[in-house]
Amino acid sequence: MDIERLPVLTDNYIFLLIDREAKIAAVVDPAVATPVQQRLAALGCELIAIFNTHHHSDHVGGNRELLRLFPQACVYGGVQDRDRIPGQQVFLEEGDRVEFAGRRAEVFFVPGHTRAHIAYYFPPTAPEAPGDLFCGDTLFAGGCGRLFEGTPTQMVDSLSKLRQLPDNTRIWCAHEYTLKNLQFACTVDADNTALSQRFVAVRAARQRSEATVPSLLGLEKQTNPFLRWDDPGLQATLGTADGVRTFTRLRGKKDLF
Repeated sequence: MDIERLPVLTDNYIFLLIDREAKIAAVVDPAVATPVQQRLAALGCELIAIFNTHHHSDHVGGNRELLRLFPQACVYGGVQDRDRIPGQQVFLEEGDRVEFAGRRAEVFFVPGHTRAHIAYYFPPTAPEAPGDLFCGDTLFAGGCGRLFEGTPTQMVDSLSKLRQLPDNTRIWCAHEYTLKNLQFACTVDADNTALSQRFVAVRAARQRSEATVPSLLGLEKQTNPFLRWDDPGLQATLGTADGVRTFTRLRGKKDLF
């Protein structure tokens, strides 16, 4: 399974999963249809699956047109997103599996950003190979999603699930927010050397118009404050001693940043 990143809109990413031998593809969170259609035509591939993480329009906006062009495609989403994802045919719950190109992904229920959000995790195919996590707007490189329908407790629980994955898991998040996320992170975690080094590297990459997605989970654990709600230093900075309260203060500060 090859993965391609398609930048669309202002800062969205669509991800194409490609089986070049079988000439088939799947797409994760198609905000719009045209770039997907054009790339599939160039590859000579048929679309067979649409994997949606949640119902927001910048993640499902291309569903109907893609289904018109590829009526054989099957649309997957969370069970609690019933009637909110265009064309949804499969209603997924925690622990379900989906398959593509000989790889099987586990579904995680990760509410917080929305009440129905799910993520898809493809484990590694070999001991040294990376896994692949398609996490929509739950976890970002350097940050996490806003809480539109969920609670801080839900988001901490959701991020806890993702934090337990192997460090070499690639984080295919749906937006290019990394530079601003790290700018904020440096205001609450100023003594974190790994964070400072990452910020410098990301700033240089963005100046060259390079993507910062995917990230690696191991790096996120070191530098992303929204995965470090239980870090004593971060708690001391924020004046809290409880993980959920620490996360809540972080999220509130980031919303105003």
